[in-house]
Amino acid sequence: MKILVFTEGTVTMQSTGIGISREERVKQSVDNVTSVNDFRSYIPNGGAVDKLDNWKSQGAEIFYLTSRTLPNEIDDVRFVLDKYHFPDPQNLLYRKENQEYKDLAEELIPSIFIEDDCESIGGENEMTYPYIRPETKSKIHSIIVDEFAGIDNLPDDLCDLERHETI
Repeated sequence: MKILVFTEGTVTMQSTGIGISREERVKQSVDNVTSVNDFRSYIPNGGAVDKLDNWKSQGAEIFYLTSRTLPNEIDDVRFVLDKYHFPDPQNLLYRKENQEYKDLAEELIPSIFIEDDCESIGGENEMTYPYIRPETKSKIHSIIVDEFAGIDNLPDDLCDLERHETI
């Protein structure tokens, strides 16, 4: 089983997001505070690493999708995945010239795709799953979480995760 998770806003967040509410994190993103663009200083969002480790221990292969396209920023995202011991950090997907997020998801065809609702940058228009071709969508279970809310509240058991409904 392959699980694809979006990085920024879903399993990682700006370092200034510690100790503040999800709504305040969204406001930081909307206001484009400096830490939002300092990708090397990003931190795990809540217990994301433990949750992903748990799914990996049940047989899942974890893949990450980043919004970053510049080589130095991609390196920064890799640095964060390594620094905080995210499982399978080598499985970082990023857009190359003329690629869209949906292209990467359609190439991978994960069993489960977890992304946030992109509240701070325009909502559904900025998400990935809505743009995946219908024939591929039917093969991917989509889970959408609130931006900056993390994945802590998702089921621990992979079977339950596969049946989890986005609320």
